[in-house]
Amino acid sequence: MQIREASIDDAEDIMQVYLQAFDDSEAQMVADLSINLLKEKHNVKIISLVAEVNNEIAGHIAFSPVCMETTNEHIGYILAPLAVLPKFQKNNIGSKLIKYGLETISNIGSYIIFVYGDPRYYSRFGFKTELAKDFIPPYALTFPEGWHALKLNSSAFDEGGKIACVNSLNDSDLW
Repeated sequence: MQIREASIDDAEDIMQVYLQAFDDSEAQMVADLSINLLKEKHNVKIISLVAEVNNEIAGHIAFSPVCMETTNEHIGYILAPLAVLPKFQKNNIGSKLIKYGLETISNIGSYIIFVYGDPRYYSRFGFKTELAKDFIPPYALTFPEGWHALKLNSSAFDEGGKIACVNSLNDSDLW
């Protein structure tokens, strides 16, 4: 397996990953999010990665910048979305994408990563509900117990407040 930065040329394959990996009720919305993030331009780089197995895109992950709403100061990233083709699931591809992304972000100096997902899954990577509890996402959460954060380094940072996301994540249906 190889992990590399995604390009717009990967868009159709990335879309297929989400359409196959997610339930029909949300597959198209999450697939569209992945492509919108791939196309979106932002003053802080959006990180989009693919995992390839035998020259086939088996999985995708995106990390987009977040900032404090009041100061517009970049504080970190949010992990969303993540998917692996069903035929490649249970092979640690999602875990490897997460770890690769966390290392990439840590190396560029960001200090916090947020995720909105299954606590049992993301806690394996060090994400904690306690760290995220004082950071208010842009929209009310359907499952507040799914809001987590991971501190990547010892940099000092705001202890909370409302965060703002890139345009592609500014949709209440995604939260």
